[in-house]
Amino acid sequence: MLVEIPNQLLENAGISENDILLRIAIMLFQEEKLTLGQASKLAGIDQIDFQKELAQRDIPIHYGEEEYKKDLKTIRRIP
Repeated sequence: MLVEIPNQLLENAGISENDILLRIAIMLFQEEKLTLGQASKLAGIDQIDFQKELAQRDIPIHYGEEEYKKDLKTIRRIP
């Protein structure tokens, strides 16, 4: 899908193309429409940098009980 936003509109709002992509990615991540990996890809940054952006905005990473149990199983397999 292609979405075109006029450059003048972005300039008037003081928002760069990268910033608008990051904001959209964060919003979709918060709404649990995208995973962390998908959102970071949409934003055009790696997952660590995306996590840093979330932390700066006090946005928690979705980490539920199922993910916790999965991680515990993985850790137990490590010698």
